[in-house]
Parts: sequence; structure tokens; C-alpha cells
Amino acid sequence: MHAGDAGLNADHPATFIVHNSIACNVDSCFNGRVTTPLASLLLDEQLCFALYAASRAMTAAYRPLLEPLGLTYPQYLVLLVLWQDDGRSVRELGQRLALDSGTLTPLLKRMEAAGLVTRTRRRSDEREVEVRLTRAGRALHARARPIPACLLARSGLDATALARLRGGLARLTGSLASHSQGDPA
Repeated sequence: MHAGDAGLNADHPATFIVHNSIACNVDSCFNGRVTTPLASLLLDEQLCFALYAASRAMTAAYRPLLEPLGLTYPQYLVLLVLWQDDGRSVRELGQRLALDSGTLTPLLKRMEAAGLVTRTRRRSDEREVEVRLTRAGRALHARARPIPACLLARSGLDATALARLRGGLARLTGSLASHSQGDPA
């Protein structure tokens, strides 16, 4: 169902939400003009909870695979970015991983102390810190190669279903990000 299906003016600048056959103007949601069935407030009916639970399960599934490498899940994500494109700025890493500097900087400091990365000021712009893999960081790449296949096997999904799920999640992330821009968070 789309906003136009409910007889709503899709050209109106307000944002419309369509869920369980309920179309509502976001402004109306908190002004008492929209009612929803009780089921929409049940925990198991919430997409956010399903994503939260899946994220926790995914992180837990990675733990036994990453522990032999001496890595945490966030460190693994940083390495994935650098294995693909070494020499990224802290800002670029933060954007790519959706992490703020308050989270990323301590993570990179621990990785540097472990000998996996180096952090140096860029000569072209001293305000930017560049992160590069060390020899030890590059060497982990070969040891980490089996991890995606192990996770696929544990997921119970085939490669096609996994690709569809990843695509759907990317669309959801993009849509939510575009609607939340400018919102104080």
C-alpha cells in the first residue's frame, strides 16, 4: 500500500507511513489523530526488535570465529574496509562503518596497540589522520578468508536468500537515513 492508495496526497510535503494497512502522516502520529491496532505495539511485531535481535545473534556468531584471530567484531569490520582499500582517513572509516569518532578513535588506538594498524597525520592535510594496515594486519586477511562461508553456513540461508536480505537491508537503511536527516538524534 502506498500513500496514494489510501487517498492521501502523495505530493504533500509531509511524510506518510504505511504499516499494516494504516497510512498516517507522521505529524498526526503524535497528535492523537492516528489509532493503531494493539498488535502493532507488541514487541514481536516490531521490525526494530527483529533487527536488534538479529544483530546481536550475528555478533555472537562471529565471536568464536574471530577469537582465534584475536579480533573483536568492530575490529574485523575496520579490517574489512582496510583490506579492500588501505590508507583510509579516520573520517572515511567512520562514514563507511557508520561510527562516530568517539567510538572509532578508541577502537583504532587498541588496533594500533595490537600492531594491526598505524595512524599517521596526512602530509597533504595535517588535520586528517590516515589509517594503514601493518604487516600483521595484512597477514590476518588470509586467516579471515573462511569467515564469510562459515557465517553463511550458520545462517541457514543460501547465497541467493542472503543477497536478497542484504539488498533489502541496504534499501531499508537508505530509506531510514534519508528520512532521519536533519532530525536530532
